Amino acid sequence: MPLDPSKVGIYFSAKEKKVVRITSPYWVPEPPDWVMVTNAPNETLTRVRELIKEKNLLGNPSDVTWGTLPVQE
Repeated sequence: MPLDPSKVGIYFSAKEKKVVRITSPYWVPEPPDWVMVTNAPNETLTRVRELIKEKNLLGNPSDVTWGTLPVQE
């Protein structure tokens, strides 16, 4: 199953304070738990934190870290 190019990017979960990089159709995060922060999958964590702050997704994004994709069976 090909990935819709509009789904490629970095997604943020405020609940988990995690971001994940999506570049394949393996798993695509779904709203409302996940919000796409940028469609540039190679952004740095520093830049992603800046974007989270600019978009008012979290008051203090300094605690945001990279997450891992769930294991699919």
